[in-house]
Amino acid sequence: MRKAGKIFCLTLGCGLALTAFAACGDAGKNPGSKGDTVTMVVWLPKEDQEFGRQVANEYKAAHPEKKYNFQFGEQSESDAGTRVLQDVTNAPDVFAFASDHITKLVNGGALTRIGGQTLERIKAANTPESVDAATVTVKSEGQSEEQTYAMPFTDNTFFLYYNKAKLSEADVATIDGILAKCDATHQFGYPMNDGWYSSAFYFGKELGYEVEYDEAFGETKITTDFGNEIGEAVTEAIWQLVMNPKVKADSDDSKAVAGFQDGSMIAAVSGIWNKNAIQEALGDNFGVAKLPTYTLDGEQVQLTAFAGYKLFGVSNYSPNKAEALAFAEFFTNKENQLKHFDVRGYNPTNIEAAADAKILNDPCVKAIQGTLEHCKPQKNVPTTLWTPLQSLGNDMITKKGKFDLKTQLAALVTSIQKNATEK
Repeated sequence: MRKAGKIFCLTLGCGLALTAFAACGDAGKNPGSKGDTVTMVVWLPKEDQEFGRQVANEYKAAHPEKKYNFQFGEQSESDAGTRVLQDVTNAPDVFAFASDHITKLVNGGALTRIGGQTLERIKAANTPESVDAATVTVKSEGQSEEQTYAMPFTDNTFFLYYNKAKLSEADVATIDGILAKCDATHQFGYPMNDGWYSSAFYFGKELGYEVEYDEAFGETKITTDFGNEIGEAVTEAIWQLVMNPKVKADSDDSKAVAGFQDGSMIAAVSGIWNKNAIQEALGDNFGVAKLPTYTLDGEQVQLTAFAGYKLFGVSNYSPNKAEALAFAEFFTNKENQLKHFDVRGYNPTNIEAAADAKILNDPCVKAIQGTLEHCKPQKNVPTTLWTPLQSLGNDMITKKGKFDLKTQLAALVTSIQKNATEK
């Protein structure tokens, strides 16, 4: 899912959903194998619970010589890395997570390294970009080594959904074109208080950040140029959109879906995870496109989204590492990536699956590919980026007419940077 999301705790057969590892007690910890039964705890988002159980049943059928006890927990990919690091020794055996979490998970000793023939198969089966998202550069004593710690299964970015009865293909090429067909009761949804989305305005003008790491992947220095004159102009452009009554500036996933359902929204940015709900709401008027451009100083600037991936990792503390690695590879294989596309619309990273006619002809896949032509890799992202951008957006939304741009932008930069004045 996207960067910001809800946190769910482990849900076992008793049907209880608790709120922390401490509250879960031993429920979050794999008890390991008992007798001839292998127990594996798997974390997936709520929307993938049914799919995950189907894959687990197929895995059991493919290995009748063993007995498996799969226990599934609900956890969004966007927050899985943070949750795992809260109690790394009691983490689930296998979990899905967003690729920007890879460095902090490796830093925290949370992931099992992928190697040997398993790594060779993963590299051969998936696109180089997706494998790179699961790989970190380890430096030690002046030497560098590429090490892979997870298995990819889909890309992770966002694009434009729109109502074809209200907007044409020409309209959705620009935000100006979209807004020309909007009004206060038929809006354009863009979550300006979510840094995963709002950063696309800054990246479109080639602004960004730099992160320096020590050998253990600890962040030693973070700098950003969001606060320069171009950054001020970009922030002003965002502010003007937030102030526009035609824009729903706090359009999170639930509001975007609800807006299409009740007709109060005719266009919105979101990810593939909302495809089914929005397609059901719009029916024959379901439209998708790459991200539009926005106006800055009289010029059109292409929104430039994060391009990340969703990965499947195995806990470094799993009592059944070999079994967990085998299940993770099975979950992310060609056949299951195609099935995941059928269920969720997820664009496969598997090279053969991506070449399937149903993938190549899918409009959402085409919209994603168009967005990825203008993107920023979601790797080595500073951990300090998200909260300041969220605060900036919330200040814009809640302080209409009283927003002090220079002061708030300076606060954003200060919050993101770390040791920026050191030489």
